[in-house]
Amino acid sequence: MGIIVAMNKSKTRDNQTLEWNQINGRQAERLKFKSQKRIYRTSEHGDVKAVGKLQKSLINSWYNKVLAVRRVTQDYAGKRTAGVDGIKLLTPKQRIKLVNDLKTTGKAQSTRRVMIPKLGTNESRLLPIPTMYDRALQSVVKAPLEPEWEASFDPNSYGFRRGRSCHDAIGAIFNSIRYKAKYVLDADIAKCVDPINQKALLDKINTYPRLR
Repeated sequence: MGIIVAMNKSKTRDNQTLEWNQINGRQAERLKFKSQKRIYRTSEHGDVKAVGKLQKSLINSWYNKVLAVRRVTQDYAGKRTAGVDGIKLLTPKQRIKLVNDLKTTGKAQSTRRVMIPKLGTNESRLLPIPTMYDRALQSVVKAPLEPEWEASFDPNSYGFRRGRSCHDAIGAIFNSIRYKAKYVLDADIAKCVDPINQKALLDKINTYPRLR
């Protein structure tokens, strides 16, 4: 019970004395999902102010930070890849310290830039690798943003969305063409990400300044 209380008092409480293996991961997942579900439902009703309050609560929650650190230091395939700080494979004590150090203030650190080959071509592409701290912070910020956008995003979008796969896209295509033939547009936009207007994306988020 003491662990659960510590997880709920997330804004100011330091949990330096708590051991990593004492954390109830399932309880943390349930609390996080409960918060995300509230954000999703509130976003469906279009209450922007209430969504912002719920997002602030989740972004500051200790259990959200714990899950973010677990994801990038244990679950993530690139956990053995270091950024410019050279940090990788954290010990349990270092994970607890990282959880308590995470704050959504300041700017991101420089990324380690690595050229990797493109599959099936002789070309290479640039892969920026953030530090372990920034990777964890990205996961913390993603948690409150994702349910807000899932509530209003295009239902026929299947790329890079949690809980969706190629099989879902195949099923949607089958249902769309099973009774009537249709045209299919296959497009590959060259260098699609590089020229995207970052300010326009941030304006789209329509959230409070700190999270923006």
